[in-house]
Amino acid sequence: MIYLILLSVPAAVLAWYLGSRFRGHWKQQRRRRLQAAPFPDAWRELLQQQFALYRKLPDRERRTLERHMQVFMAEKVFVGCNGMEINEHVKLLIAAQACILILNKATDYYPGFATILVYPETFVVPVTQRDGMVHSDMVSVRTGESWHRGPIVLAWDQVLQGARNDRDGHNVVMHEFAHKLDEENWQMDGLPILSDPQQYGPWKQVLTDAYQQLHRAMELDQPNVIDDYGATSPAEFFAVVTETFFEKPQQLQQQHPQLYDQFKRYYGSDPVQWVQRES
Repeated sequence: MIYLILLSVPAAVLAWYLGSRFRGHWKQQRRRRLQAAPFPDAWRELLQQQFALYRKLPDRERRTLERHMQVFMAEKVFVGCNGMEINEHVKLLIAAQACILILNKATDYYPGFATILVYPETFVVPVTQRDGMVHSDMVSVRTGESWHRGPIVLAWDQVLQGARNDRDGHNVVMHEFAHKLDEENWQMDGLPILSDPQQYGPWKQVLTDAYQQLHRAMELDQPNVIDDYGATSPAEFFAVVTETFFEKPQQLQQQHPQLYDQFKRYYGSDPVQWVQRES
């Protein structure tokens, strides 16, 4: 009996391995078909009108973004909440802003979750505050949320604003999807998976220095291109700097050149060049 069990263990492992290889191969084949499909002219026109960053991209990177979007829209599930209607417009603008982050990254298209909940506008969530023995039930107004290993929640009015205004340093889609990149290693701590293991040391040092600098700037009431919300935690710092990197790249490079270089290496994109190309 024990002998039969021992024989069955390698067989089970082999079956799992072969099954994984088959599923992986099938997934890549499916993605290649999606990427090869024609990108409708109507979608391009909508992006030209509604997504400011799309207009800044060189043609080659626009085509890359479009290919990523086709996979993203096919693999993610969009769910309307509070009467929100999901249509191509909604899917396109969310996909475009999410895929800007992975434009030049080796990617598995935000693994670990599939559902995007979309509200028409900012939404409220119940919050319990604890002060010693006193518990206070309150509500908090949100523009977006990223649940750990769960769905992303977005307010459509903020999705629109983020797409149209690429210079204010605020983009709810980029912020929440940066959290998803951060948690690919199962932790949301501002330390995502880096392509080069030797980069973890410089990454930690540069981000820690910039995080502390943001705290000092807040204490001294000094200006900083990074929004104060980034001082909440290392995870929020990573998400906020991601917004700044793509929307205020020149200011970030001027104030925090090492930080900009770390994010340029991580994302594989150089938004400063996009701005210079536009001007």
